Amino acid sequence: MLDDSIKAQLASYFERITQPIELIASLDDSAGAAEIRELVSEIAAIAPAKIAARFDGRFERRPSFQITRVGHDMGVHFAAVPMGHEFTSLLLALLWAGGHPPKVEAEVIEQIRSLEGDFRFETWMSLTCHNCPDVVQAMNLMAVLNPRVRAVAIDGVLFQAEVEQRQIMAVPSVFLNGEVFGNGRMALGEILARIDTGAAQRAAAKLDEKAPYDVLVIGGGPAGAAAAVYAARKGIRTGIVAERFGGQTLDTLGIENYISVLETEGPKFAAALEAHVRHYGVDVMTLQRVAGVDPASKPGGHAAVRLENGAALQARTVILATGARWRHIDVPGEVAYKTKGVAYCPHCDGPLFKGKDVAVIGGGNSGVEAAIDLAGVVKSVTLLEFADRLRADQVLVDKLRSLPNVTIHTNAQTTEITGDGQKMNGLRYQDRASGQEHQLDLAGVFVQIGLVPNTEFLKGTVELSRYGEIIVDAKAHTSVPGIFAAGDATTVPYKQIVIAAGDGAKAALSAFDHLIRTPSA
Repeated sequence: MLDDSIKAQLASYFERITQPIELIASLDDSAGAAEIRELVSEIAAIAPAKIAARFDGRFERRPSFQITRVGHDMGVHFAAVPMGHEFTSLLLALLWAGGHPPKVEAEVIEQIRSLEGDFRFETWMSLTCHNCPDVVQAMNLMAVLNPRVRAVAIDGVLFQAEVEQRQIMAVPSVFLNGEVFGNGRMALGEILARIDTGAAQRAAAKLDEKAPYDVLVIGGGPAGAAAAVYAARKGIRTGIVAERFGGQTLDTLGIENYISVLETEGPKFAAALEAHVRHYGVDVMTLQRVAGVDPASKPGGHAAVRLENGAALQARTVILATGARWRHIDVPGEVAYKTKGVAYCPHCDGPLFKGKDVAVIGGGNSGVEAAIDLAGVVKSVTLLEFADRLRADQVLVDKLRSLPNVTIHTNAQTTEITGDGQKMNGLRYQDRASGQEHQLDLAGVFVQIGLVPNTEFLKGTVELSRYGEIIVDAKAHTSVPGIFAAGDATTVPYKQIVIAAGDGAKAALSAFDHLIRTPSA
């Protein structure tokens, strides 16, 4: 299962293990159990003095295996063969159980160890999901550090019957003590904030105490990261506040058009953005939603950035880099069946629809790429495009048309997503040319129709276009002196990573120019 090069790399990593660990497999007679036996045996054979393998486990979910320190009962379980995107999760769990310290702040480690209560997490994931590892790794870390936390990562492909029974149609899907906890990417801090009572109040108190910034960036995507780096390199006090670092790149599987980087994956790119920002000593504040911005009352004064937790941050200049999010089709049934058949990430959720009929709404590059990817997994794909032709690059269109299990409908306006109250079972669309109504029986639909800017909280603060974009000039100025904007949330055309990064740099340079020309009040 593991080739020689991977074994050599693991042997190097396993040198960091300081305390012996055990891999305890709980198996049945399934094909997945045979693969788990093989994987566990090969890992143990790489470092037999530090890692032992056992096959007498009694864990209730089979097949699975536990990772624990000898003499302990750590609640780290994989009901999966954690390869693909989850191989890093496996490696980190081995190292943490073996005593290698995690790259987490000391106060976060103490917060995990101090959690009160019993927490049994089940994380349903797929090995092709690039959003899942963050959640799996967060759960595993908590289970290593706190014996009252139990975490099992479950590959839906190995437990298809249970996927159907629980009606899991999106990953990652997390259950806590048998109840739905959350869906989609979640950072460790976000999870802790939800289970640690009082965490939000403590965070707000700390934020309120922070000194004013020369430049405060709102948003942690490519535009926000570039703005923070350029501002910090000027030697001025710089902060960045965001819900999560990376923005939309966290939901992007492949990036192949960022100049000088031949190819990478979105989460890796996001991690590199954050590392670059932190290298310059920027004060990074994540897991924070901004409620509003109050401009400075006089030239040279401080603007106030109000957070939803009640805290307020002060800054001489503000850069708005709030990005955008997936656009919804806004038809009956979309919200009701979100994660119950309605999905937005084909790479993450596609494997859950193996052998089933699905649709993709959207004929741009994203929609056509999604249909191509899904065609290799599902039974059939129906692509619906509102316009009279597909808008994707011709090479993608040609590839799509070559696939035997793809049907394309243009001039198709989706009017409703239907379901049985528990999960979606189809959609209705109208042929815009003939007016004829059609019904499709489907197990899932993937919405890929573009983006909407994250600017609702700015209404009445800065001038917005009729599409909700922040209106900026050539130097990233907004309608309010001292407030600048960059990236996908603005009127700058062509929403691309490289353009957003350039916009962020431009906004920071304009903010610095404003600072040196405006005496402090």
